[in-house]
Amino acid sequence: MDVMKATLMYGAGDVRVETVPDPVIKQPTDAIVRVVRSCICGSDLHPYHSMPTSTLGSPMGHEVIAVVEETGSEVTGLSKGDFVVAPFAFADNTCTLCREGFHTACPNGGFYGSEETGGLQAQWARIPQASGSLVKVPDVNPDSADEGLLASLLTLSDVYLTGYHAAHMADIKPGQSVTVVGDGAVGLSAVLAAKQMGAEQIILMGRHQARTDLGREFGATDVVAERGAEGVAKVMDLTDGFGSHAVLEAVGHMPAYEQSYGVVRPGGIISRVGVPQYEEAPVGFGSLFGKNARLAGGPAPVRAYLEEAITQVLAGEIDPGKVFDRTVSIDEVPAGYVAMDDREALKVMVTP
Repeated sequence: MDVMKATLMYGAGDVRVETVPDPVIKQPTDAIVRVVRSCICGSDLHPYHSMPTSTLGSPMGHEVIAVVEETGSEVTGLSKGDFVVAPFAFADNTCTLCREGFHTACPNGGFYGSEETGGLQAQWARIPQASGSLVKVPDVNPDSADEGLLASLLTLSDVYLTGYHAAHMADIKPGQSVTVVGDGAVGLSAVLAAKQMGAEQIILMGRHQARTDLGREFGATDVVAERGAEGVAKVMDLTDGFGSHAVLEAVGHMPAYEQSYGVVRPGGIISRVGVPQYEEAPVGFGSLFGKNARLAGGPAPVRAYLEEAITQVLAGEIDPGKVFDRTVSIDEVPAGYVAMDDREALKVMVTP
């Protein structure tokens, strides 16, 4: 049996790279791909902090650019050798919900990270619903392409388009004020997307200068390092006491949500893409109701945005790959988790 290296998590802080069997076609709609680049996501740090100890490792990774090596009998539109971007959630791209643009709710879709699907922090991967999920990158040879280009294409698997989704769901209009809560890779991606949509004022709430400097490069007009009531007061001052038309929350913890409803403008919208680490959140008079504020957001249907985003990257209109500030080999993935958890790295790319 052929084997490959893959990343497994056995509990909080316990990440291992092990040898596992190569993936194989299980369904006629599957494809097998050779990983060109994968990466560690900020959401991977949630189980890294809290996962109960297990004797069965959980496969890790959900972001990848890759080369198609084998396709199932029902796969169409893909051939061996195609260079592709894989969204972090697979979907058929034909059902009613996919056609409406919400691929993460596809009844025939799903997410990576289970024993059945495997993870994408690996050397090879099985992609379910390959025809609906994988999108080809034209005229790029991944084995000779510029590293910066590969990095930007990799962000389209999740991180940039998750930030874009936050801005899209907020329906940002030219000239508006936008506050982005969180200076992680998704928050910085949301800054870039808000700039693309024409926001006039983009306030980035973050306190790590290397990150907020990149945020300014991406389009942030102001940086607020303060948190809590002090941070809210600073944003209100920057917006003449009115607050921002749109608040893009890219953290997922309650203090970030509290900051968000503190700075949203009456009639404005909070768009959340940070995976919520809470089940209940205030929506009453003192938070949303009193301001006529709306709440939107959720897991990004990356597949809905991929073709346009690939075109933008190839044309040099956006360079979201700058969020990657460290690259590790597959054997060094555990160290990559440590670097991101210690905030020594913003986002870590993985080579096979």
